[in-house]
Amino acid sequence: MRTHLCCPTVIVILCAAAGISVATAAELPDAAGLKAVKLLEVPHYSEGVVFDHAGNGYLSQDDTIVQFALDGSQRDWAKTGAPNGHKILADGTHLVCDASRHAVLRLSSEAKLLEPASTECNGKPLRGPNDLSLDTPHGGFYFTDPGGSDDKNPIGTVHYVDSKGVTHLVDQGLAFPNGIVLTPDGKTLYVGESKQNRVLVYDVLSPGKVGPRRVLANLPAKDEKLGQIDNQPDGMCLDAAGNLYVAHYGMRQVQVLSPAGKLLARYPGGNLTTSNVAFGGPALDQLFVTGALGDEKNRGGLFRLDLGVKGLSVLPPAKKP
Repeated sequence: MRTHLCCPTVIVILCAAAGISVATAAELPDAAGLKAVKLLEVPHYSEGVVFDHAGNGYLSQDDTIVQFALDGSQRDWAKTGAPNGHKILADGTHLVCDASRHAVLRLSSEAKLLEPASTECNGKPLRGPNDLSLDTPHGGFYFTDPGGSDDKNPIGTVHYVDSKGVTHLVDQGLAFPNGIVLTPDGKTLYVGESKQNRVLVYDVLSPGKVGPRRVLANLPAKDEKLGQIDNQPDGMCLDAAGNLYVAHYGMRQVQVLSPAGKLLARYPGGNLTTSNVAFGGPALDQLFVTGALGDEKNRGGLFRLDLGVKGLSVLPPAKKP
């Protein structure tokens, strides 16, 4: 497949012409002076960090969604089976990927299970949804389903659920598609392909329809001398400048990529098995990172990076009752 590349300078010029700011590596904090601060621990490997309209945080661990506050206090919020990726809608409804239920679940703001948002595509049951990204202007969302896939069995898929609740196939043949992010303009979709240690990018032609996949970036490989045990991109998020933050599982790192795929920074993730990232805090300039302190058999941790970089809010404005 032939691809047409555009150099980073041209991309910056085009973004500037469109009124989009692009942060450079010089504008991001130096990793050498940045510390991952542990906010809390949970009994198991953690995932799916997200914040609601009241500022409450949520993370997934084992069979439970945990609600937490920025002071580190926590409580069990809901038990679903195997919760993972998590987003919250304008009306306060929670969307949660749950592999054990082979579904994208819907929960009320009071943690009551509602009718699932997606359980099948084209008559075939979902295998194991992992993570999702909202398409708020069109009332839909994208999600990954890596269930049963790896580098030798690339059967992973990407899906789109439209405003009517119909699930569409977006792409297939992936080696564990994982984190997924849609840009605010709805024109670009990023997907982490874990078993290939790379981030893919798609041009969105219309909601749920994309052009050919391209490789945005191949990520750094593990260095066992540094205690790194794996190198798989997991959950992802964007800052307000359009840079992509990738939780790099097994690396104890968060990688930061420019919109052109250039590696801008490598930040400490706190957890060895770094799993997911989300911007939060009063000024939306702190990065929260989930995972486990060792491998997945260890206790889970939630770490905070005080970046001072404005994050992109993924929370739609609250609907008035």
